[in-house]
Amino acid sequence: MSSLKTENLSVQFGAVKPVDDVSVEIAAGRLTSIIGPNGAGKTSFFNLLTGLYQPTRGKVFFDGQDVTRMPVHQKVRAGLTRTFQILNVFDTLTVEENIRAAVQRRHGRSAYLFCAPDRHGPVEDELSAVIERVRLQEKRKVRACDLSHGHRRHLEIGLSLATRPKTLLLDEPMSGLGMYESSVMGEFVRELAQELTVVLVEHHMSVVLSISDTILVLSQGRLLASGTPAEIQASPLVQAAYLGTGRYDLPQERAAHA
Repeated sequence: MSSLKTENLSVQFGAVKPVDDVSVEIAAGRLTSIIGPNGAGKTSFFNLLTGLYQPTRGKVFFDGQDVTRMPVHQKVRAGLTRTFQILNVFDTLTVEENIRAAVQRRHGRSAYLFCAPDRHGPVEDELSAVIERVRLQEKRKVRACDLSHGHRRHLEIGLSLATRPKTLLLDEPMSGLGMYESSVMGEFVRELAQELTVVLVEHHMSVVLSISDTILVLSQGRLLASGTPAEIQASPLVQAAYLGTGRYDLPQERAAHA
């Protein structure tokens, strides 16, 4: 069963087509990564899936429903949520306050953000569960502006998880992270994929190859290739268009299951 499906999806701005006739099916319950060189159309593709852009032509389906023209907030309510390459958190609020705002918004109680919370209510229960899920228990009372870059990335994912997504689109969650932090984030994303459908745009190829079930390759707005990490590595088209002459070796444990 597919979580997301596109048919001939395209968007054009003047003479530029950042996404050009892309038809894909993204399987539910799997981790699908989208890769490609800068300017390949990856973020534009995300924007079309989530409603930030309206397509010039083509359709988007989510859980079998045509959601092409559905507004962003309705897609979020339906279970389709994303993060952004540029961090979107409230810097002056604590971790707890940021996530409470997201949880209360889903409960229709955003106007009460700064009122005394019910410590035993459903909002607080969900708040605690999300904070634990994104591994920020010890940072609960820390303002977002005082967090490390890696912890801020976890917080942004927490804001998305607070919407209770069925499918989570992550736009370069490892951007700005060092090698170790990227590895930790990769493990975390892989864990999330055990619970919900994850679609990942990322440039850290070693991490992408080690955690993905399926990889889609975009080039100049078009779908160049799709397959398992091993199949993508072996593709001459991908090597020519994206990987170049170098080769990223699959970690043995993932290669054995590819």
